[in-house]
Amino acid sequence: LIETVTSSYDIVARHYRLKRTLLGYDELTDYDRYAPLPIEGVESFYTWEQARDIVLDAYHTFSPQMADIARKFFDEKWIHAPVRPGKSGGAFAHPTVPSAHPYVLTNYTGQARDVMTLAHELGHGVHMYLSGQKNGLFALYTPLTTAETASVFGEMLVFQDLMQKEPSAAARLKMMFQKIEDTFATVYRQVAMNRFEDGYHTARRQQGELSAEQFSAIWMETQKAMFGDSVNLRDEYSIWWSYVGHFVSVPGYVYAYAFGELLVLALYNLYREQGADFVPKYIDLLAAGDSDWPDKLLARVGVDLNDPNFWQGGVKAIEELVEQEEALAREVYPELFA
Repeated sequence: LIETVTSSYDIVARHYRLKRTLLGYDELTDYDRYAPLPIEGVESFYTWEQARDIVLDAYHTFSPQMADIARKFFDEKWIHAPVRPGKSGGAFAHPTVPSAHPYVLTNYTGQARDVMTLAHELGHGVHMYLSGQKNGLFALYTPLTTAETASVFGEMLVFQDLMQKEPSAAARLKMMFQKIEDTFATVYRQVAMNRFEDGYHTARRQQGELSAEQFSAIWMETQKAMFGDSVNLRDEYSIWWSYVGHFVSVPGYVYAYAFGELLVLALYNLYREQGADFVPKYIDLLAAGDSDWPDKLLARVGVDLNDPNFWQGGVKAIEELVEQEEALAREVYPELFA
């Protein structure tokens, strides 16, 4: 996985070079990375009923069983969606216990991102429901490495559906940029931080105690490897490692984010290749929950986690998104590419 991701850092640079062009900058600096595109008033608004139908239809196209389970969350009111004063922000799903049912919390405002968040959390909910029904309490909670198996997959199903239905090329470009940067943050950024962790732990073993300046040097080296010449990392950026609490409280944790996201993108790539034959194997994988080690569970669907070609399938899915955004950018801003 690490080798597959680090050897494809050029995909990250392609995206940020494109963003620099669309923003009209001569140089993209670290604080510009998540700047929104100058596209206003083009994104569609989705009512709660529309969001429900979009998600359920996308799930049903993939698997009627998944759609039937997801529908329970709406029909039996297992979702709290409205924005309320004092309500927790963000979104999450919780499995509770098998004798009850999972539930989902979102803060729904009608944007395309909210529809995809709903799809994401319902993926968690379906995963928890299937796992709880088959395994009971002790294999219900999946580890972080496989926790996103249904959520990211469901989100991708809905994202592709929204992209096909959105009539505005500008809106599709905006959605694509958001999707790609979310994916980069979970795959490429996490692997770059994993390389930072590996770098300072290795240096500590070889050199003894490290200074803050040495940590910063390793941080900049591993970050520059990812961005290449596409983003100017200022000297002030060198201290950014210090705000990531994971490095101290849960060493190695960042790897699991990249593993989980790229795993699902690779599985999605398998679905595109195998079609309907993939579906029952995937449902069985979800139902297995935490009943075995991830490599053994995935072997049941024909996946070898030690095969670089499998991970390459996930990178291929990301690269295809970047190719689509490049084509959309030329469609929306032809004058910039004349």
